[in-house]
Amino acid sequence: MKELVEFLAKSLVDDADAVRIRTHNRDQATVLELEVAETDLGKVIGRQGRTARAMRTLLNAAGDKLRRRYILDILD
Repeated sequence: MKELVEFLAKSLVDDADAVRIRTHNRDQATVLELEVAETDLGKVIGRQGRTARAMRTLLNAAGDKLRRRYILDILD
């Protein structure tokens, strides 16, 4: 899942080298923390959060197949 989020984020931003993803495992879920350059934050979030919502939807769909819950946090 980390690779999926990394691919999506790097495809959206101008500074792909600044993309950082950290994972934290919890009992029922895995939290993925996405950090991008400050100038690219709007590109990852999108208008009214549509891009971020789409990324979370893809993550949830892939997680359903693996029977694991994934949470995407976009850090600013």
